[in-house]
Amino acid sequence: MREWIAVYTKPRHEKVVDSEFKDKQIESYLPLISKKHRWSDRMKWVETPLFKSYIFARIELKKYLDVLQTHGVHHIVKFQNKIAVIPNYQIESLKTMIEGGFDPFPSDYFTVGDKVEVIGGPLKGINGVVSRSDTQDKLIIKIDAIQHAVAVQIERKYLRSANKYGN
Repeated sequence: MREWIAVYTKPRHEKVVDSEFKDKQIESYLPLISKKHRWSDRMKWVETPLFKSYIFARIELKKYLDVLQTHGVHHIVKFQNKIAVIPNYQIESLKTMIEGGFDPFPSDYFTVGDKVEVIGGPLKGINGVVSRSDTQDKLIIKIDAIQHAVAVQIERKYLRSANKYGN
């Protein structure tokens, strides 16, 4: 049975890997979004991956070596030493969202206890910990700077993980 898996690529190799997968007849899905990109002399719409360095492949799990031996592939995403399988409905939801004319954008995935940094607004530069995620897609964080149980509600677009790259 073929399953969807997440494949992590070398930086800026998503389209190369997608092409290589097609040459190897490996079913793949690379969600692309259009973004306006500014060069020094012009602006242009370009298609960029929704998730940087990720592409999805649908394979029989026992044939994972075909994926790993593809130019541009860094590794297959695993949890607890097992290949992470992505439910078909999640891939179909992505396809529906993108093909349906919606304008999706990647968002950090935060859970309670994650360390975060505020990257915009009047609290820019403050670090905190996610203490609650409410139903309005807003996060409430504790502010470390004042060392009290004070929390602030802030939109997730103004936050980024402070745990990236081992910080």
